[in-house]
Amino acid sequence: MSYIGRSPQLGVRTRFYYTATGGETSLSGADDNGNTLIFSDGTYVDVLLNGITLVAGVDYNTSTANTISGLAALTASDVAEIVVYDVFSVGDAVSKSNGGTFDNNINISGDLAVTGDTTIDGTGVAKEGLPIITETSASRTFLLTDVGSYIRTTNSSATTVTIPPNSSVAFPVGAEVVVIQAGTGQVTFVAGSGVTLNSKDSNLKLSAQYSSATCKKVATDTWDVIGDLTA
Repeated sequence: MSYIGRSPQLGVRTRFYYTATGGETSLSGADDNGNTLIFSDGTYVDVLLNGITLVAGVDYNTSTANTISGLAALTASDVAEIVVYDVFSVGDAVSKSNGGTFDNNINISGDLAVTGDTTIDGTGVAKEGLPIITETSASRTFLLTDVGSYIRTTNSSATTVTIPPNSSVAFPVGAEVVVIQAGTGQVTFVAGSGVTLNSKDSNLKLSAQYSSATCKKVATDTWDVIGDLTA
């Protein structure tokens, strides 16, 4: 679809005025106001002589770039008005205020911040995988920045991983954190105040080195702990 005009904010046409000195059969370059005649498509040019509209292809032509040619010799003080309509295609864009649908691939360089729910119809592929966090101490309390991460505990002493209440750290429902026991210190998951941890047989310890579990928030203060767990 085409739109006539430079843009909705700048108007749709440009006027050029030339006062003849006598004998001119073509008009180009700077007009009476110092504006240089430019047009990209002669189809979108109107020419008026002393207020009378001339006929394109009969009274003048636009065969030469940015030039009105083929005029009958002008008389001194004749005033030619040339009206140029710019033509361009409206960008194939999705409205910022009303939203819309993309029908093809989208490539984004940099971070993508989304406020609200995200629905993916198809297979989501994370080329870079989960970010890895190494925990060297014998205790860790989940942080909001841990969401979507892969935490490796490396301490040789027994290690506690605490899941805090929503009042302390407001994780979104659906948040997931993966924990793997990379060291020899056995990992125990601990519920913060008011937090419920659901797991098979209520087991909340990783069974051995390189065992792992996924912690998923399913309600305000309720998490499921799924993985290689033991009593």
